[in-house]
Amino acid sequence: MEKVIDKMMDKNVAKIAQELNISTRQAEATITLLDEGSTVPFISRYRKEMTGSLDEVAITAIRDRINQLRELEKRRESILASLKEMGKLTEELERQVNEAETMSKLEDIYLPYKPKRRTRATIAKEKGLEPLAEIIFAQAAETDMLTTVLSFINEEKGVKTIEEALAGARDIIAEKVSEDQTARAEMRQLFTESGKFKAKVIAGKEEEGQKYKDYFDLEENIADAPSHRILAMRRAEKEGIISLEIAPDEELAIFRLNQLFLKDGNEACTEQVTLAIKDGYKRLLAPSMETEIRLMTKQKADEEAIKVFTDNVRQLLLASPLGEKRVLALDPGFRTGCKVVCLDQNGKLLHHDVIYPNEPQRKTKEAGDLIKKLCEIYEIQAIAIGNGTASRETETFVRALQLPKNIQIVMVNESGASVYSASAVAREEFPDYDVTVRGAVSIGRRLMDPLAELVKIDPKSIGVGQYQHDVDQTALKNSLDDTVISCVNLVGVEVNTASKELLMYVSGLGPTLAQNIVDYRNLYGAFKSREDLKKVPKLGAKTFEQCAGFLRIRNAQNPLDTSAVHPESYEVVEKMAQDLQATVKDLMTSAELRQRINLQKYVNEKIGLPTLQDIMQELAKPGRDPREQFEFFSFADGVEKIEDLRVGMKLPGIVTNVTDFGAFVDIGVHQDGLVHISQMSDKYIAHPNEVLKVQQKVMVTVLEVDVARKRISLGMKGDATPKVSGKVQDKKGDSKDNKRKGKEVEEEDMQAKLQKLKALFAK
Repeated sequence: MEKVIDKMMDKNVAKIAQELNISTRQAEATITLLDEGSTVPFISRYRKEMTGSLDEVAITAIRDRINQLRELEKRRESILASLKEMGKLTEELERQVNEAETMSKLEDIYLPYKPKRRTRATIAKEKGLEPLAEIIFAQAAETDMLTTVLSFINEEKGVKTIEEALAGARDIIAEKVSEDQTARAEMRQLFTESGKFKAKVIAGKEEEGQKYKDYFDLEENIADAPSHRILAMRRAEKEGIISLEIAPDEELAIFRLNQLFLKDGNEACTEQVTLAIKDGYKRLLAPSMETEIRLMTKQKADEEAIKVFTDNVRQLLLASPLGEKRVLALDPGFRTGCKVVCLDQNGKLLHHDVIYPNEPQRKTKEAGDLIKKLCEIYEIQAIAIGNGTASRETETFVRALQLPKNIQIVMVNESGASVYSASAVAREEFPDYDVTVRGAVSIGRRLMDPLAELVKIDPKSIGVGQYQHDVDQTALKNSLDDTVISCVNLVGVEVNTASKELLMYVSGLGPTLAQNIVDYRNLYGAFKSREDLKKVPKLGAKTFEQCAGFLRIRNAQNPLDTSAVHPESYEVVEKMAQDLQATVKDLMTSAELRQRINLQKYVNEKIGLPTLQDIMQELAKPGRDPREQFEFFSFADGVEKIEDLRVGMKLPGIVTNVTDFGAFVDIGVHQDGLVHISQMSDKYIAHPNEVLKVQQKVMVTVLEVDVARKRISLGMKGDATPKVSGKVQDKKGDSKDNKRKGKEVEEEDMQAKLQKLKALFAK
């Protein structure tokens, strides 16, 4: 048995290597590491010599494919056992089962033998009509049809007439045709290549289903249908708005089957087989294929939608952090006021309050005085304003206060902040504060470090993606987990300040060990070295190996503990320093010393050039943050609500969501506009998600505004390299100089602002 398993392992390794265009050594080494419990980030970062420097994408693909192939092997073993138990397993059948390379092929082989409920064919077989069906299906020229059929008349078995005998035989032939491997493969190909989605509105549902109007009378090739339309049609069908059929041309399908099974020889037999084929296709094979193609197209649509969603989430998680700054955060509102919190540079809540600068109270002076006072008391360096209700009005109010120029004012995407504020995580963090305070804290912390804050929220609640609630939730969760883990480990985590929610995504850790680290930290104080991690309960040698390189300890005695250099490589770094008669810290601060290192000298059986090169890069910038540097952004002045928009305006905006049909852009009017793929510049059209990114700053042109339906159409053609002129269109469509409401701005200040905006959009 062990030899059979080894042979199958070799077969799977070879298959994966061929599919991914890598060597069998790379595939086998990666699978071995995964089976030993190594994580994708760890393998990618610290086992390059073993994998040939495969990246996370390739390692994840190997992991997913080997799991898929192992599921296939489990099903293969189950089918062989079932066939053996039924006494149906022949050498030829066993060969076919072992050679099947896909789940559909395997199931096609097993289908005729698969235990099933009583069918019309099994009832006919119980009446003794199977031999008659075989004679008719053979369509031999010498068959005397009438005499043959009469010999199967048996009233005791319920076959009283010629027609009953023929009907039973046709039922058996119909099932035989529908279960034939060749026929199923032919129909599967026909459905896939020539099949169509046929959607029709259900009578009386026209008004209720207006949002699905595009699908009221739609016919589209299965091969051409994009994922978002497939998911939309399925949702409309589920809500009872449309009926949805998936099928190729029926006459063509039956013609193809006739080509497979009809023979020249006996016209009477052929006529019965023709009737059976038609019945078998319509009653059995077409519904079976439709179910299979529905599943296949759903899986494909899910994969595409999940990819779009996870790509967007990745961009959000890796958005530029402001860093350790003292922040005043505002969660805007009208009637209930604006919630205010002050946070220190580590995100600790120092103060909370409520102001009422907007309608209906309009306590502008009192609110302004308080903001100025708080900025002074807590030495505020930046103000974060949530981009929800009353955001632009609140931003206008704050900018009019003429706060010190060193205090930057930033609009922050608050999607999901309310979900966080009501969560168990938020209640655990702030048990003595209500949801409004927690929401404002989340907005402020998002500005400081988006990754650390967003990991506390279900990614499905942060406002990106398409149809994420319609796709396979298990597949979505797995993909999102991979994305979050990848982002967290790419950036690295400061172990002495990280939350449990952030730590749990570190390679090798999970909820339990993350909590144990926090508990140990609370009990014994800050970790002074990576070695101290070994004292955490249940954090063993294997876990330490997996997590240590991704955890940072600021101001540690060993400077390497602040870097991404793995503890297993400390010895070689110390040897480098010793050979240069220097310290490790000297290596980290002196480019001249690093240039004198001959890496070949330190290559051995455990460490190769890829790892040594990574070490040198890390010594040059220890603990560097791979995220882009934070850039301040401002929406156009005077454009605060949808009614302010006019066709032809050119406005700065931030991409909030990228889909396969276009991108949504926030232009500061409480309603995102859509840049349809047809309205993007040429470089965006082919692969918008590979070019446009969530949080990207762009320039857009207003193409159409529907105030009643709150729809904004935007364009980007001609703005591939956008620049800001410092002017926006006024309500009449004429340009006017930007001014801060109620205040004249000094020329020097205005020029500085324009320069910042030009630099921001010149990319």
